Amino acid sequence: MRRHIPSTQALACFEAAARHESYTRAAQELALTQSAVSRQIIALEEQLGVPLFRRTRHGVQLTAAGAHYGRQVARWLQGLERDTLDMMAHQGQGGALSLAAVPTFATRWLLPRLPQFAERHPDIVVHIDTQTRPFLFADTPFDAALYAGTPEQVAQWPGTEAQLLMHEDVVPVCSPRLLEAATPRGRGRAYPTLAPEQLAGLPLLQQSTRPYAWRQWFEAMGVQAPGALDGPRHELFSMLAMAAVHGLGVALIPPLLIQTELAQGELVMACAQPLHSGRAYYLVRPTRPASPVLMAFGQWLQEAAAAP
Repeated sequence: MRRHIPSTQALACFEAAARHESYTRAAQELALTQSAVSRQIIALEEQLGVPLFRRTRHGVQLTAAGAHYGRQVARWLQGLERDTLDMMAHQGQGGALSLAAVPTFATRWLLPRLPQFAERHPDIVVHIDTQTRPFLFADTPFDAALYAGTPEQVAQWPGTEAQLLMHEDVVPVCSPRLLEAATPRGRGRAYPTLAPEQLAGLPLLQQSTRPYAWRQWFEAMGVQAPGALDGPRHELFSMLAMAAVHGLGVALIPPLLIQTELAQGELVMACAQPLHSGRAYYLVRPTRPASPVLMAFGQWLQEAAAAP
């Protein structure tokens, strides 16, 4: 059966012209004549039955359909180029995995452990891009995603199945300097932790994606905290950690994401009362047979998550 797939040359000409909104600049980029680019795009429009550009006295402009199709074609060509480069690099051996991941978890937990995976599977390359929200795998080049969310959020992600890696607990942490100012310690003694009531009087660092985290923590501790929603807001756990290191306030952060700061004494526990956030970390993949590369990665990831 003949597939309704345009030629790669036509798609490359259209993608370049759409990106530049210029046949001339597309021709220069592709080392073609302007008339050759124009012919390819006209043939593509005839095949689609949809105008992709409006021709004006000053050049060309994308139609709404052309802009939408251009984004789709750009993703497809990028994926094709990536897969081609991977095939050339590995000569058909091993493979590559394209992973979407929440940024702080990828930076603080996954990347420090990836050398273990590379040692076990030296013929597999892992590509990582950041993504914080669910998406349709069919519209992206991703093979899987590392996602942080609630069981309900994962269950509502269409066309996927999820592998639970670990649950998430958050604890209040701050800089030693801030804790020292709140509760002076004797020389040579460890930093004392604060009671939940004492934390209510300190600057609280908020996460913009979890605006009620501090309120939930204080409620779990049975403490009235009128200022639980006040304080500077930062999007990522890595931003919260850096703000806390520099003494800007107390932050609720999963210990697994700040192991280095805790070990080096840049951050200390402000109160030894963790809160189960209700969230967990998952490996999410499309509901289709997993490739051997993805199966190998998923097995290693489960082992790494279970390790102390």
